[in-house]
Amino acid sequence: MTHGRHGGTQTDADTRPRPRDRAGAPRWLRVVLPAVLILLWLTAAGVGGPYFGKVSEVATNDQTSFLPASADATEVQTALDGFREGDDIPALVLFVRDGGITDEDRAAIDDELSALSSTEGVADGVSPAIPSEDGDAVEVFVPISGDAEVGDVVEALRAQLAEAAPTGLDVFVTGPAGFTADLTDAFAGIDGILLLTALGAVFLILIVVYRSPVLPFLVLGTSLFALCTALLTVWWLAKAGVVLLNGQVQGILFILVIGAATDYSLLYVSRYREALRDHERRWDATWAALRGSFEPIVASGGTVIAGLLCLLLSDLNSNKALGPVASIGIVFSVLAALTFLPALLLACGRTSFWPLRPKVGSEHRVRASSTDDTAVPTTGLWGGIARLISRHARVVWIGSTLLLLVASLGVFQLKADGVAQSDLILGTSEARDGQAALGEHFPAGSASPVYVLTQEGDAAQVIGILEEADGLDSVQVLSSDSATGTADATVSDGEAVFTAPAAGPPGTPVASAEPTVDDGRILLQATLDAAPDSTTAEESVRQLRSTLDAEVGSHTPVGGVTATAIDSNDASIHDRNLIIPVVLAVILLILMLLLRSVLAPVLLILSVVVSFGAALGVSALVFNHVLGFPGADPSVPLYGFVFLVALGIDYNIFLMTRVREESLRVGTRAGVLRGLAITGGVITSAGLVLAATFAALGVIPILFLAQIAFIVAFGVLLDTIIVRTLLVPALSHDIGSAIWWPSKLAKGRVEHRHAA
Repeated sequence: MTHGRHGGTQTDADTRPRPRDRAGAPRWLRVVLPAVLILLWLTAAGVGGPYFGKVSEVATNDQTSFLPASADATEVQTALDGFREGDDIPALVLFVRDGGITDEDRAAIDDELSALSSTEGVADGVSPAIPSEDGDAVEVFVPISGDAEVGDVVEALRAQLAEAAPTGLDVFVTGPAGFTADLTDAFAGIDGILLLTALGAVFLILIVVYRSPVLPFLVLGTSLFALCTALLTVWWLAKAGVVLLNGQVQGILFILVIGAATDYSLLYVSRYREALRDHERRWDATWAALRGSFEPIVASGGTVIAGLLCLLLSDLNSNKALGPVASIGIVFSVLAALTFLPALLLACGRTSFWPLRPKVGSEHRVRASSTDDTAVPTTGLWGGIARLISRHARVVWIGSTLLLLVASLGVFQLKADGVAQSDLILGTSEARDGQAALGEHFPAGSASPVYVLTQEGDAAQVIGILEEADGLDSVQVLSSDSATGTADATVSDGEAVFTAPAAGPPGTPVASAEPTVDDGRILLQATLDAAPDSTTAEESVRQLRSTLDAEVGSHTPVGGVTATAIDSNDASIHDRNLIIPVVLAVILLILMLLLRSVLAPVLLILSVVVSFGAALGVSALVFNHVLGFPGADPSVPLYGFVFLVALGIDYNIFLMTRVREESLRVGTRAGVLRGLAITGGVITSAGLVLAATFAALGVIPILFLAQIAFIVAFGVLLDTIIVRTLLVPALSHDIGSAIWWPSKLAKGRVEHRHAA
């Protein structure tokens, strides 16, 4: 009997000798190196930790800033600076009383108008009170200074107006500033509740997996230190304008780093525990664990980074922003798992696993219960699954594939052609309620006009087109001659006529006005009949753009809230169609280099694609028939694909690198079974951790994040439970050594070797 790699006191089932410990590095190096690594990470995390509370200083949630520079809406937004001072954001205050606004209401509204003008954060130019035709509502336009915190100003306005309003008078603060404030409030939980939820879920899983009170803290500490360091780097890059940061990107960064760093840590811990059974010295066990885990961790991290960096091909700046930011997070996840965690475990040694400390020569969790070392592992759950695959490989992989294909049919019910801005926030939204009330008493697009940038010489023609266009209520021009900053624009005898609104009571004569001209262009604005984020409004703007392109000789861009949504959706669809094939090609190339094979990587990619289709299909059914979501942004499938393919392939990398290692020793079919049994526990744990962390995104009441949370969490579980556990091992076992084509291993030209 001998002590071997897969057993303690063993029979002939495994006659390989236990690796000998070597003298190794000098003692001072074994003490100094881990101490220096731990000190460096402590310093980086200590400096980066406080930046959690400073993200708002460099983040933006302005949707226009995410558009490509070539988009019409971007061109118009940029040109606005030449027509008005500052970058004020309009808020619309709506007063509503069923049965009619009373004299008491009017007096209170007049008092509030005086107070609004002196409110901190409110810019000059508060409009007069504008009554509705039915007499039940009054609207007031309030510009919010671009230098102020929009969310704080709107919150203060809401509190102030609600306190002063007479009983029975409903008050809403809506418009672009109102929606921005609600969106900011929805993202407010990212630094707190999201991080605590994710860490709490991961901690519970680690406790169950390791049954140790020490190891979960070491693994979570590694993830947190990676996140702090990544956030520190991203913050300064955003400060310098190198990357773009918003609430959406921030939330995904947090989840991605926690999930990925924990996954990589689990793989290292698994190898380290194996090594501690084979080596007396902690230093030797550490280097053995690093040798075994370095390649799969670096390959997995590299795959995710490559997939994320493909987002740089995006037209949409919000997609471009995620690529480098998330890649930085993955880089620090890999570094932490390969430097900080090994240093911690080297310092703690076997105490890390207390009370189940691995002893030298003790049995590994997976062994063959036969005198043949190549026999199927028989112990535990994974031994049972390995036996199932060894006996019914073809039935297993065909059945798994059919199940995934059937689930993929739900993709045809996915509605990913965009959603209204008012649907972005889950739960309550005063801006959304105010928008609905606005549409009952005024043109629903009052607070979010359509902007048209035109040459001064084309003004009459363009105004005529706007007046005839379906879905537009009125036309104005930006003018410094008017107290309100705008003048009515009409056409008379083929000439453009501009008149300032009456400054006095009804019947006061109007005066002519001159439009503001910037670089030979003027800016017209038209009010939409429909809500600016509705399908009807989008159709009106698309038709307007088409008419202007066909009838006006010069370039006449159309911007505004509705145009921004249109350009965002169009760019998202373009990105989705371009980036998905590129991601597949890049990851396929990485797998070929890693596995020294062509056939295996192709099959792995196909398995993940089928898994993604199934995840998206089931998600579509859940979104439509269980959660009742109104639809999805076009970028949801793209994000889901990038995360699931890049992260889902991780588990296949963890599996197949071990399978290849075992195949070199015992042959492909036996190697598949042993690789599955050996990696089963750690990969399943990693899948549960990643699914739990992405599911935590669901606590942020944003539709996009809730959908990404479900798609990725469900997809990761699907990859972990079906693809990696059944489909890939069964298919590899059925094909046999040919899976490694065209390498020598595929043709049996590599001798099976025992570990020395």
